[in-house]
Amino acid sequence: MQDLALIANIAEIIGVIIVIGGLLFAMLQTRQFRQQRREMAAIELLRFFGSPSFADAYRTILLMPEGMSAEEIRSAEPELEKSAMLIGTTMENIGVMTYQRIVPFMVVNNLVGSSAVILWRKLEKWVVALRQEIGEPYAFEWFQWLADRLADDHGDDPRPAYVAHKDWKPARLTPEL
Repeated sequence: MQDLALIANIAEIIGVIIVIGGLLFAMLQTRQFRQQRREMAAIELLRFFGSPSFADAYRTILLMPEGMSAEEIRSAEPELEKSAMLIGTTMENIGVMTYQRIVPFMVVNNLVGSSAVILWRKLEKWVVALRQEIGEPYAFEWFQWLADRLADDHGDDPRPAYVAHKDWKPARLTPEL
């Protein structure tokens, strides 16, 4: 009888250990899945920024004089407003993904930080006019939110990356013995 009770107690302890192990494994898998999702989102952002259509729109808006009104943008050339729309919708999506923590803020800051702020400054009057024209105060709200957050964040080192990290060296892999 005592042997049966001992076996039952051991089985109960093993069961608890298995349940705890399963929970720990599930938590680890969930963490890994979230990290993988963030990495994939960052890769997709990088891939999109490398697209010719985004590069053309980025160049067009970057070279545009700051402070142009919506009327000036529309009358300048047809491609200018098309570029503004592409930049706006792209930054809108990045803003939402940042807010939802799909892509970490630090990654977004390193990837598009100062660019997003510059692009917002160039397009702010256009966005405000668009909001008024369509009667929709939410138009490009996440683009504005993103630019504001990026402008507020100076990180640990406000210097440009080429200055702040000029002494960076890649990690050296040690040869396996």
